[in-house]
Amino acid sequence: MTIIKICGIKTLKDALAAIEAGTDYLGFNFYPKSVRFIEKSACAEITSVLKREHPQIKLVGVFVNSSVEEIKDILAICSLDLAQLHGDETPEMVASFNGKAFKAVRLSSSESFDPSIFVRESVTESVDNPAMLIDAAVKGVYGGSGVTADWASAAKLAKKYPLLLAGGLTPENVADAVRQVQPWGVDVASGVESAPGEKDAEKMKAFVRAVQSGSQNSRSNYSLFSTIEVL
Repeated sequence: MTIIKICGIKTLKDALAAIEAGTDYLGFNFYPKSVRFIEKSACAEITSVLKREHPQIKLVGVFVNSSVEEIKDILAICSLDLAQLHGDETPEMVASFNGKAFKAVRLSSSESFDPSIFVRESVTESVDNPAMLIDAAVKGVYGGSGVTADWASAAKLAKKYPLLLAGGLTPENVADAVRQVQPWGVDVASGVESAPGEKDAEKMKAFVRAVQSGSQNSRSNYSLFSTIEVL
């Protein structure tokens, strides 16, 4: 089964619609320059309902170059399960969250970069969280660009790590992405919106259906990840 994360949630209505559509993870964006930015007080109101009524849904905070202290504060106030570090954070910073954070890596086919610096070996045999998120490399943009990531490079990494594939995914192309990359999970924001920052319930349902369609033909053997754990 391919995990689905719908990111950039700003309202309880959108959160509930995403859950009804079949998402597994919800993302809340704390980068002030993003059109999907949410204040921590507003997020806390939403997550208090979600934790009570839908405790099975994993809740993720998205941060860009925030301090460790600020991130941990928001994680606690908003009852979030994980931090997605989408800026220029170091491996040491990721490690400071003791498995409660993962790094977003912007891959470019023209650049050589080893994302394995953000993961480490472990004897853990279960894969509960992603080791990393793969996004498109767009100059001056920290995500949510709508540009497709480098699927070929992502596919190579997906054979080694439980990764979330992001970058320009839509109901129209995500089935192909799942078949080609075979990721642990997929992440979408702009691809299921009717306007920037406004989720579309029908697009979210279509996205989930497409992921399920692609997954049926490309099941990955995640027991291969028995030696990987998020830093």
